[in-house]
Amino acid sequence: METNTILPVTLTKTATEEITRLFNNREEGTDKMLRIGVKGGGCSGFSYVLEMDEKMERDEVFEIEGIPCIIDPSHSMYLFGMEIDWKNGLDARGFIFNNPNAATTCGCGTSFAV
Repeated sequence: METNTILPVTLTKTATEEITRLFNNREEGTDKMLRIGVKGGGCSGFSYVLEMDEKMERDEVFEIEGIPCIIDPSHSMYLFGMEIDWKNGLDARGFIFNNPNAATTCGCGTSFAV
């Protein structure tokens, strides 16, 4: 399996720590990786996908901060340059997507339009 070296997405230190924690709690013997992508829907047109999933034939494989990640190449144009952060405060908790390609985003931060 070939791993790409040009990273379309970056992870902050806090996002890396949270994803690593989640990976450490997954079922043993699983080949699942972190899927980063988009799907149609959400209040702005697209919503982000961030889940553990198995590699599909057309997926590209990346190692981001030591985390094995998969991205469908057709999603790359929506994700290139995006930073994923993790907030764990009283006013915000969850993954935050800072996407320079988004023309508009919704109030929840998980939906965007290009």
